[in-house]
Amino acid sequence: MTSPQTPPHGTPDTPLLTVRGEAELDVDPEIARITVTLTARGRDRRTTLDDLTRRNTVALDLIKSYGDTVENLSTGAMSITPELTRRGRGERVRTYQGTIRLTAELTDFTALGELTTRLADLDLTRIDGPWWDLRPHSPAHREARRQAVHEAVRRAKEYAEALGTTVAALVELADAGTGGGRPRSAFDRRAVRMSAVAAEAGTEAEPLDLEPQRMWVRAEVTAQFTMNPPRL
Repeated sequence: MTSPQTPPHGTPDTPLLTVRGEAELDVDPEIARITVTLTARGRDRRTTLDDLTRRNTVALDLIKSYGDTVENLSTGAMSITPELTRRGRGERVRTYQGTIRLTAELTDFTALGELTTRLADLDLTRIDGPWWDLRPHSPAHREARRQAVHEAVRRAKEYAEALGTTVAALVELADAGTGGGRPRSAFDRRAVRMSAVAAEAGTEAEPLDLEPQRMWVRAEVTAQFTMNPPRL
């Protein structure tokens, strides 16, 4: 013998109450992501490739020297592109341009400013970022979900109390999603200018002072409860 199922729309004897619970948290970012684009240019393809390889090695060694501060380091797209010029009736290769892109994620934001300044001092190097973010399994997401559930329960009890009754049981809890703003600030132009000035003056640039942008983490749930029949 099976137990009776709760009707999908409720009945006078088993009224249903559907509420939404929301939570928003303002938290510090956990990681900062930057991209480093290295460039080499030359008339000979092999020489251009060798220059690009050398600059890539220098940049990787510099980033890796920060140890555990760098949580993730990866190499992205790499290209060697001939640039053509017309001479007479045909096309000839005027020069070759090579690029390679690195992505680094750091957890120490003080070291981030120092590293980006040192990277910007490298020849033909562009820095983009930082992009502030939380880890996929950040405790902030869990806390937002927990608060959203508590908010749904609180609302349900308040509605039931307004009817002079109480919540009986939870029927369904649905996760409407957890999200977080991903603020982005760019310092690439400032870093490029700093690199040019430092190269001309022959002095070491001061580390960039980067202020992390706080993150908004949001969670939303929909909960359905049964109530004890109110006396209206």
